[in-house]
Amino acid sequence: MTGPASATGPAPEAGFGARLTAPLLLGSLLNPLNTTMISTALVSIGHHFGIGASSTVWLVSVLYLASAVAQPVLGRLADSIGPRRVFLAGLAVVAASGLVGAFAPGFGWLIASRLLLGIGTSAAYPAAMAVLRSESRRLGRPTPRTVLGRLSFAALGSAAVGPTLGGLLVATWGWRAIFAVNVPLAFVAFVCAMWWIPKDDGQRAAAGAGATREPAGLDPLGIVLFTGTLTALVFFLLDLSHPVWWLLGPVAVLAAVLTWWQLRCPDPFIDLRMLGRNHALARTYLRHGLSYLVIYCVMYGFTQWLEEGRGFSSLHTGLLMLPMSVAALVCSLLGARTKGIRAPLTTAAVLVTAGSALLILASGATPVAVLLITGACFGIPQGLIGTSNQAAVYQYAPADAVGSAAGLQRTAQYIGAITASSLIALAYGQRASDGGLHLMAAVSVVLGLVLVALTVSDRALRARNRK
Repeated sequence: MTGPASATGPAPEAGFGARLTAPLLLGSLLNPLNTTMISTALVSIGHHFGIGASSTVWLVSVLYLASAVAQPVLGRLADSIGPRRVFLAGLAVVAASGLVGAFAPGFGWLIASRLLLGIGTSAAYPAAMAVLRSESRRLGRPTPRTVLGRLSFAALGSAAVGPTLGGLLVATWGWRAIFAVNVPLAFVAFVCAMWWIPKDDGQRAAAGAGATREPAGLDPLGIVLFTGTLTALVFFLLDLSHPVWWLLGPVAVLAAVLTWWQLRCPDPFIDLRMLGRNHALARTYLRHGLSYLVIYCVMYGFTQWLEEGRGFSSLHTGLLMLPMSVAALVCSLLGARTKGIRAPLTTAAVLVTAGSALLILASGATPVAVLLITGACFGIPQGLIGTSNQAAVYQYAPADAVGSAAGLQRTAQYIGAITASSLIALAYGQRASDGGLHLMAAVSVVLGLVLVALTVSDRALRARNRK
């Protein structure tokens, strides 16, 4: 090690080696880790501030809202001004958010911390995809599927172990540790990125003739319209038990204006014309969002029911989710080594449906072994879905816009997650109950069947399998 990457950069022969990928992996795990780690802290936070599940769900939803907006915005920035700058700035925001949450005197400060956390952690994944694409151009060969698999493994693995890690942190140091742990993680990732990620000017020069056009502008009006549309939609979804119907008016108007502007703008924030032509990429986004709607219903709804419906502690709940975590980790590695996309996605859709059906039968008398099997039924799809859909996005996205395309993939994921948190709030109200769990599970079965149909009927996936 002779100096930071901004001065020397990695050796040309390093390729897709550990030095390049290590900070990318560490940064990319922060967003999914924080989306799931808090699931075993929601009850403790609610008791501390004297609020119910319908209020603590905001800690979930605000991070999803921030991430859904910030992922494509920061991906666009990574494509335009350089992924290394965006990656480092995001880590600085993550560290700040951890400090705000660790010392928060009131619930509103926790909301602010999660908002900052959503923005900061959103930089890593699209920036990482842009870095890998630049390295691919420099070397003149595609990014190996195993490298993409490691990136997916970092994200999926951290999301999978989040409930178990969260339960351990809450049981050992209290719920504030859920926020504080981000500070050292962000610091380590920042130092590694400073040393090992090539500086942006060097990346663009190395890309050279591989670039198909100049980087696109930021389209600030498109970003504002997209943010407004999504924010209004989220506020409507957050209280489905008492719908604020007038919010659908602004959603419709903003969506219409956004569509009009994106079709007129020479460098749109969301290239609707490209998505209209690229049906395979559009279907990947739809499939990804629907999959995570069901998965996050379980991630949050099942864990809350285990604590309030069955009376397990945060630590025991985390341990009960361990089979789900292990299954997701193993299957994300297997998915990275699978050449096809359709078979793992079909398997995942079937298991999601089966796991949801098991939840319909769950009650206070359900044996612990059955609860463990149910968790595993969702862990396997979690590993397969993330890896396979990431490979699909990398395959179908335009080469010069992979950062923003990866950001939109995460936006689809978080729209599904936001809808899931709304469904949980509608089903549970102030307390997780058997009836609420069964309602949520029944909806998940229907969604799982739709997911099976979408996956099996996708002709692009069949063509990909034949390659």
